[in-house]
Amino acid sequence: MNLPNALTYSHTLLSECVGPGDTVVDATVGNGHDTLFLANQVGRTGRVIGFDIQPAALKATQTQLTLTGLASQVDLHATGHEHVGEFLTADTLITGAIFNLGYLPGGDKSLITRPNTTLSAVKVLLAHLRRGGRIILVVYSGHPGGQTEQEAVVAFCQQLPQRTYQVLRYGFINQIHHPPFLLAIERR
Repeated sequence: MNLPNALTYSHTLLSECVGPGDTVVDATVGNGHDTLFLANQVGRTGRVIGFDIQPAALKATQTQLTLTGLASQVDLHATGHEHVGEFLTADTLITGAIFNLGYLPGGDKSLITRPNTTLSAVKVLLAHLRRGGRIILVVYSGHPGGQTEQEAVVAFCQQLPQRTYQVLRYGFINQIHHPPFLLAIERR
């Protein structure tokens, strides 16, 4: 048995805190894998709010949701995750959120997540994160702009107050080509 990679471990961490009836956010829908995972976790009574700026990604994800019967609990939005606050009420509590930073695999590599929009979304989500909830950032840095975003999100997470949040960094350190790692922020 091998250690799980960052993406696999992200689902483990979310499965420990997300359950039926919860509200969660997929900040970077991409190919829809996290969206489908979260929709299964929250069940018919829960809600997944997903964001992506690429219409092809949203269309492919919507097709998968329809085919799997999970479309009713998912709201997809064709906008950047920095607008997440526009889709949450003042009293909305979220149990989890996931970001896959970088670019869409198989997509346009010039369309990447950016530190300012990512951190803007994380800050909004932290204000809505319930106790025991987790925000997961899977950080890919091996592309132009990736190292800058990595440095920004790590620096932000390092300064979060430890009385309120625990932050975990998980990733392989002996692999080449900038392997992804994850940052998990949990509200105490």
